[in-house]
Amino acid sequence: MTHDLLIRNGRVMDPETGFDEVCDVAVKDGTIVAVGKDLGGAAEEIDATGLVVAPGFIDIHAHGQTVAADRMQAFDGVTTALELEVGVLPVAEWYDDQATRGRPLNYGAAASWISSRRAVMSGFEPTGKINPVAQMGATNDTRWHTDTATGGQVAEIVGLTRQGLDEGAIGIGIPNGYVAGAGLKELTEICDLAAEFGRPTFTHVANASNIDPKSSVESYVKLIGLAGATGAHMHICHLNSTSLLDIDRSAELIRKAQEQGLPVTTEAYPYGAGSTVVGAGFFAEEEFTARTGSPYSAVELVKNGHRFEDRADLLKAGHENPSDLIIWHFLDIDVNEEHRRMLDVSVLFPGGSIASDAMPWIKPDGSIYDGDAWPLPDDAVSHPRSSGTFTKFLHDYVTVRGAVTLMEGLAKCTLYPAQVIESCAPQIARKARLREGFDADIVVFDAETLSDQATFTEMNKPAIGVEYLIVGGTKVIAGGELDTKAAPGQAIRCPQAA
Repeated sequence: MTHDLLIRNGRVMDPETGFDEVCDVAVKDGTIVAVGKDLGGAAEEIDATGLVVAPGFIDIHAHGQTVAADRMQAFDGVTTALELEVGVLPVAEWYDDQATRGRPLNYGAAASWISSRRAVMSGFEPTGKINPVAQMGATNDTRWHTDTATGGQVAEIVGLTRQGLDEGAIGIGIPNGYVAGAGLKELTEICDLAAEFGRPTFTHVANASNIDPKSSVESYVKLIGLAGATGAHMHICHLNSTSLLDIDRSAELIRKAQEQGLPVTTEAYPYGAGSTVVGAGFFAEEEFTARTGSPYSAVELVKNGHRFEDRADLLKAGHENPSDLIIWHFLDIDVNEEHRRMLDVSVLFPGGSIASDAMPWIKPDGSIYDGDAWPLPDDAVSHPRSSGTFTKFLHDYVTVRGAVTLMEGLAKCTLYPAQVIESCAPQIARKARLREGFDADIVVFDAETLSDQATFTEMNKPAIGVEYLIVGGTKVIAGGELDTKAAPGQAIRCPQAA
């Protein structure tokens, strides 16, 4: 038998079975057809001597969703990048549009609850042709996030969200932190919908605050209660950033919920800084600094690095362009050991996924960069997690600190995120494993040199150490170099309604 591709002499690692041997991997027609030795010939070979051969990383929280974003994440070892926290609407239109873009990585999305809300309560017409993050702050009409929906409005919101699930959405994005007016009656109906379809919700807790009432802890209890009351799988996004200084208690509550068998999972990224749009409602709260422990100067505009002086300064920016991206430095992990320990609690949460929350790349005027230049233009900026989340995690927590084994580190980047969605997205069940019969989504990297390179001043420096990235049997990166013509990404989608 002649294979399409043979990866020779690499350290082959499969997190699900614990397989860890120096051997070969054979690929044909986009599928792994054999793992072992003496596998025969191939049309093309890769010498992986001294390198790790592992399943490609699955990012279940990636807002970039452009060719530029894919390319940066390719160097971070990612083969599948999914927009699940915010989601999209209309879902079919979004998938149709993405199919025309030549995506290097596999892609997919959840149905957007907040877009349904905006359509019903603010007269906004969602579109699948514009990045969903850009639509979150597209106007200063705040009714969709400040007002509580009436019974009739809830029915319409649920109806639009149902349509998204019918069109193949991977669950429902519920960024509750951006919708101060959302009531529990509405949320129970949205969660009932998710449970009916057997698909997860991807949730941003309602409040990021260290003070009761409306604390982060209260918000975690609400989400856990929704899981128990409706049976919906509640996947809690970015445990690190929305817990703030209450990470220990928040993590303990999730652990206890899991011990009781409730369908609750979580994720984190290895940074002490988050990112969102400047128009996010929680920045407008008068007690923002007291409730979060962050001064306004901890918040900066991505496009120009401006640090805000006070609430009025931030509100002014939010009114002028609510879609502008910001970075919020909520933990000082470089100098504060207690902050570092708290970050570790979230990143190392047992069974928790690594997920980047990668933001789009933006131009100096604040608009999203949707070009295909490589390297990215010097003035294209984003949060550094958009460049190096997975490589930073493996470098810092596995190679340097030895906080987890390489096998467990790989599981947090592959198997655990796949398990969140594979029960409803059959394509994902064929990924995150490096065994015969699974998709040839493979990363080949140097474990000694693998590392992020992006910083908060040089955000668009690609990670290093990924020598080969293979998506569906096609090389996106070869010999450490990007193939700018490679566009093998496929849509990841739940079965659509008949």
